[in-house]
Amino acid sequence: MPAMKAVQDAQAPRPTQISLSNVGKRFGATGFVALDGITIDIPQGEFFVIVGPSGCGKTTLLRILAGLNEQSEGTVDVRQANLSRPTNSMIFQGDSLFPWMTVYDNAAYGLRMRKVAEPEVADSIGIWLERTGLWRFRDRYPHQLSGGMKQRVSIVRAFANDPEILLMDEPFSALDEQNKLLLHEELLRIWEATKKTVVFITHSVDEAVTLGDRIMVMTANPGRMKALIDVPFERPRNVLELRQKPAYGELVVDIWEQLRDEVNRARLNTEGAAQ
Repeated sequence: MPAMKAVQDAQAPRPTQISLSNVGKRFGATGFVALDGITIDIPQGEFFVIVGPSGCGKTTLLRILAGLNEQSEGTVDVRQANLSRPTNSMIFQGDSLFPWMTVYDNAAYGLRMRKVAEPEVADSIGIWLERTGLWRFRDRYPHQLSGGMKQRVSIVRAFANDPEILLMDEPFSALDEQNKLLLHEELLRIWEATKKTVVFITHSVDEAVTLGDRIMVMTANPGRMKALIDVPFERPRNVLELRQKPAYGELVVDIWEQLRDEVNRARLNTEGAAQ
């Protein structure tokens, strides 16, 4: 596939915020290898997407970046520019809200954990809930919300906490296509306004191309980098207009061609292990 360069605003090179060098991860007494030799630099403000087959170590890599797991080998350097802010916030697959808390209290959780003064919490959460159309639902509980609204609350909670890095683990995978499309637009709009560094995991090639600046394609287990692809589409992006471009379809096909063999290999590995 021909190399593609992402279209960026004319500016000086951005400083590296995440640097991985030869990162590997082994589990258990058997030494099961989840990740092997991952080396990548992610600059500040980049929307970096990871795609790969099930079981390739995508979530393990994200957990290492979050500090929830430790690599077995290699180095991980996550650089924090502002020590007064949290390094990262993580948005998980599916529903991660506290069921006993209202929308407002869920959104405010991170700020309150940091002991931010309540007037400042009220100002920040009010702005974010208004921005995402959730203010009128602020007193509702998670069981009263749709799946898409729950994920919007999770996004608000993460952005309102003002981390330097957002780690997102298939946050929209459980949603129908209509809600997913709306949340793609919502996420892009918020990200354009904040330009936070994002590391986003997905199984969807369409989602990767719609959202990302660069896409890392991973191999079947053990997870290695197979390809690193620049997304050549300008920002800001209109999701529907983008998907009508011939170049969009061509890039989706190119990435799927690289991913298909890995998906088949992962399936064969799973079937073989079950026998």
